[in-house]
Amino acid sequence: MSFRKAEWPRKLRSHEWYGGSSRDHIYHRSWMKNQGLPADLFDGRPVIGICNTWSELTPCNAHLRDLAQRVKHGIYEAGGLPVEFPVFSTGESSLRPTAMMYRNLAAMEVEEALRANPLDGVVLLVGCDKTTPALLMGAASVDIPAIAVSGGPMLNGWFRGRRVGSGTALWQMSEEIKAGTMTGEEFLDAEQAMSRSPGSCNTMGTASTMASMAEALGMALSGNAAIPAVDSRRRVMAHLTGRRIVQMVKDDLKPSDILTREAFENAIRVNGAIGGSTNAVIHLLAIAGRAGVDLTLDDWDRLGRDVPTIVNLMPSGKYLMEEFFYAGGLPVVIKRLGEAGMLHRDALTASGESQWDEVKDAVNWNEEVILPVEKALTRQGGVAVLKGNLAPKGAVLKPSAASPHLLKHRGRAVVFEDIDDYKRKINDDALDIDETCIMVMKNCGPRGYPGMAEVGNMGLPPKVLKKGINDMIRISDARMSGTAYGTVLLHVSPEAAVGGPLAIVRDGDMIELDVEARRLHLDVPDDEIMQRLAAWKPPVAVPASGYARLFATHVEGADTGADFDFLKGSRGKAVPRDSH
Repeated sequence: MSFRKAEWPRKLRSHEWYGGSSRDHIYHRSWMKNQGLPADLFDGRPVIGICNTWSELTPCNAHLRDLAQRVKHGIYEAGGLPVEFPVFSTGESSLRPTAMMYRNLAAMEVEEALRANPLDGVVLLVGCDKTTPALLMGAASVDIPAIAVSGGPMLNGWFRGRRVGSGTALWQMSEEIKAGTMTGEEFLDAEQAMSRSPGSCNTMGTASTMASMAEALGMALSGNAAIPAVDSRRRVMAHLTGRRIVQMVKDDLKPSDILTREAFENAIRVNGAIGGSTNAVIHLLAIAGRAGVDLTLDDWDRLGRDVPTIVNLMPSGKYLMEEFFYAGGLPVVIKRLGEAGMLHRDALTASGESQWDEVKDAVNWNEEVILPVEKALTRQGGVAVLKGNLAPKGAVLKPSAASPHLLKHRGRAVVFEDIDDYKRKINDDALDIDETCIMVMKNCGPRGYPGMAEVGNMGLPPKVLKKGINDMIRISDARMSGTAYGTVLLHVSPEAAVGGPLAIVRDGDMIELDVEARRLHLDVPDDEIMQRLAAWKPPVAVPASGYARLFATHVEGADTGADFDFLKGSRGKAVPRDSH
């Protein structure tokens, strides 16, 4: 399947601003010319926005200025006029209370910037994990031709002969400190090896997962996801993306042509094959909501359940993104799914070609990194969606990062009312807990935290770690970093802060988990659950003003993507009324 070729030239959106001799047209052009732009750049050629999430406060994206220049080269070569503009950059490593709280804000800014400015198409420069969904959400809402290019992952970290995966090594080493198997001095030495080049997480964390999702959806060129940030081929990808967006404008190839039901089904299966982050669940649900595609948690479970995890990367496996790129990257994985009948081969991509045509010639150069199906990390990867009286609208778990012996378990609840309560109690040897217990944390969902922080992978108590135990079941309405691991149930919906059953779990309650049966059950009589819920009172007041109030008032649950209730569906590219 190839995309139709549109008639050209045709009237472009930017012509409403620049394409005439009226006072208003001269007004718009003359101001642009104070940047030294020649007059013939306004001769009707496409005006292409470069939506840049560069920020020195977002370390993953701090190198995007250089990539923006490469995109400009490609746009100029193809006959377009590039115009770069900044948007809010959501960096997970520093932003408080959590970058997730500001994903929707960034998406709103992108949407309004695209709609209000004289743009015929846009290149989305993304990197740190929330910037990718935010920009895709905004672009889907406006529906002008759009294509993403990622900043790329960091190079491998190395410490004393050991691979250091960004995030993953941090969680591992912090547990080793508590267990007494690593010294503080060693931890500080390891810090210097964790982030040794520009780029985003070098594990299959959320940044790498969402770069893969952009490619699997067809919203980025084939091969985009895995090229390291400092590799010259990342610059080539940016250059080629700049060329491609001009042709996309000429062909009027829009997000609505690419972000189809079939594209989302492909992405869900790819997520299972790569052992992708649980955060992808929330982000793809939100992007689908903007695109008008009816995607649900049940789709995630149904489509991903029988997909083997074949990418041997941390946190599920051994290697890092650098090796994934050398092995052939995401095209190899997509090809493998196509050969197994798990891919909608005709799904359209931003290249104008089908997904299958883009990957059919891909070669696996390292079967230790991209595994044969018979050596899969897990034969049923994907994301497991569990439901029951503790999670009526669902909770998610990543099987490839979980401990097999804990996938069916009954245990006593040890409850933390919120993240601060957890921090107060977890290191106390008097805490009544052992490895058979189930750790439960409340009030860390979209409204509860607020923003739904990555705190769901609660560190284990030191007295358990000192026994050599490195995993326990943990349940919360929070998220966890895609770099994290363990038998962790996340995104419990409805969340505690809005009165979901999680809110009334008490110390000593028995909880039953059965991943195969997709069941999460609070073993408390129904009438007692109802009595507890009737007595429950909201623990968090709605903020009085500002963005925090907007967020708390309008954010939806994790089970539908945690977007704002007033932002569903595309609102189109109508040209605003000229006020001059």
